[in-house]
Amino acid sequence: MTQPRPRYAPPEGFARLRLTVAWDGAAYAGWQSQPSAPSVQDTLQVAFLRLTPDVFRPVAAGRTDAGVHAEAMPVHVDVPARFGLPLPRLARALNAHLPPTLAVLDVGTAPPGFHARFSCSERRYVYRLLRTPQRHPLWAGRALHVPGELDASAMNAAATQLTGTHDFAAFATQEDRQTVRELRGLSVVPGQPVWEIHVAGESFLRHMVRGLVGTLLLVGAGKLEPGAVTDILASRQRAQAGANVPAHGLYFSGASYGEEERG
Repeated sequence: MTQPRPRYAPPEGFARLRLTVAWDGAAYAGWQSQPSAPSVQDTLQVAFLRLTPDVFRPVAAGRTDAGVHAEAMPVHVDVPARFGLPLPRLARALNAHLPPTLAVLDVGTAPPGFHARFSCSERRYVYRLLRTPQRHPLWAGRALHVPGELDASAMNAAATQLTGTHDFAAFATQEDRQTVRELRGLSVVPGQPVWEIHVAGESFLRHMVRGLVGTLLLVGAGKLEPGAVTDILASRQRAQAGANVPAHGLYFSGASYGEEERG
């Protein structure tokens, strides 16, 4: 039986806001605050500080790596209850203080008990592949260029065997947490000219998504049989799986919150 998620509240005298944020990952060392590199978290907090000095550090649904983009990242921020700027104007006010690489798409009052990270029940990613003989400058930094042929059917056959609850140690990089995870969705969607690999789960190991995509690319190129992924899982050895694909093709595409999302 699934246990109900804990409910969270802002500190006394504060109100919790829920934001949806998007960014170009090339400009940041990831979401998490860094002592000597630009982060999304710090950049967003600086914009809030321009509007009110009493604001807590923003919290996101996921801690993306350097170079990873976000299309729709849920974030919560605790602001003073007396914060006077009307919510319909807040996104525009924040964006006036943010660089072109980062934008707040919408702002609203967070549902009771909401926490952007700990209340999250599913996180979704998309990895994009530019499937053209030649590179395209408008996709530079947005998709991984793959000039060779790929077998989408073989890739999806392998993806089916990876879906479910497994020990994903073979797909993680320098991970000291327990490595069993539930991969709820993994599918390859061919397009013209961009293919997408969709990934969904409650939580992921460090570089797990990029390792999964790298392994599927080996299958698609005929360098690995689809059934071999079960042996890779069983090995728990990182060297058995495909290399991590570059961060610039990866996008955080959305998240779900169950009862909190429904308010």
